[in-house]
Amino acid sequence: MPSSQPPPRPASGARSLGRRLGGLLFFPVTAFAPDGSLDPEVYRAHVRAGIDAGAGAVFACCGTGEFHALTPREFRTCVGVAVEEAAGRVPVVAGTGHGTAQAVEYAGLAEQAGADGLLAMPPYLVTPDQKGLLRHYTAIARATRLETVVYQRDNAVFTPGTVVELARQPGITGLKDGLGDLDLLQRIITRVRVAGLDDGFRYFNGLPTAELTGLAYRALGVELYSSAVFCFAPRIALAFHRALGRGDGTTVRALLDEFYVPLVELRNKGRGYAVSLVKAGVRLGGLDVGGVRPPLSEPAPEHIEELRALIERGHELADALEADPAAHGPGAQPPAAVPGDDGPGGR
Repeated sequence: MPSSQPPPRPASGARSLGRRLGGLLFFPVTAFAPDGSLDPEVYRAHVRAGIDAGAGAVFACCGTGEFHALTPREFRTCVGVAVEEAAGRVPVVAGTGHGTAQAVEYAGLAEQAGADGLLAMPPYLVTPDQKGLLRHYTAIARATRLETVVYQRDNAVFTPGTVVELARQPGITGLKDGLGDLDLLQRIITRVRVAGLDDGFRYFNGLPTAELTGLAYRALGVELYSSAVFCFAPRIALAFHRALGRGDGTTVRALLDEFYVPLVELRNKGRGYAVSLVKAGVRLGGLDVGGVRPPLSEPAPEHIEELRALIERGHELADALEADPAAHGPGAQPPAAVPGDDGPGGR
């Protein structure tokens, strides 16, 4: 557990985690053995494969990593494994959540394990007002030296004024948007910028299958996004990411039409598929990360077969499109103006 008064951190203008975040954000699944226990070595292999494939950061024990289902000891183990595998090559951000007291406890465990930052997920069950949300996230940010990214979704939806107050906190470095209200997000970005608090403060698209809304978010200057597909098909995810960054509208549209949109339609066939279908995809790739823990359930067998066919099609498409990049460059019907890839924008 952290002390009640951790050592002081730099002022908000010296945020460092936000500046380190770039590329595709990798949210690994958590590996479980056949008996349901944690399997740290398979988890290690999964994290290592993601980093070697080109992940820009590792977000350990978050939503895709079944944070809700992990004991504190398991959480500490997984974060430690991710830190060991990253070895400073990319940042490791650990999830935290539940009520304020538990979120602070998990934040302390993440700090002990060597994490670079925190992703603070919505509080459990209750629907707070703005004052309560501000108190909750401020308490988490002040509990450790780690910088915190706040996750907007479900029962944690912020007004622009609340995000300005969060951005004033030295320990809060960004906002992950899982809501998808672009009108609200634009007003948040504007208010934070006008307040002079956007230096090092980052935003990223945290919607499920964020590739579907990548063009829309980039129009707001938000370039960072989390990619569930990267967990099980990094070649496809990276092909899309590169195409989006270079303004290759032909490749972007082809992958959307023939892979990502069908994947979302498949994901929508079952509750909890945003996690269980991703885990099934990792298993299809040859790494047995086990199943999901209750209350989640496994995908139906026919849906796993649909996923297998989609992954095969996605790889074929990515390989064909990437084999002749000159035919699919910025001159090939590009989307509307796309900001440069992974620059200091995305705030």
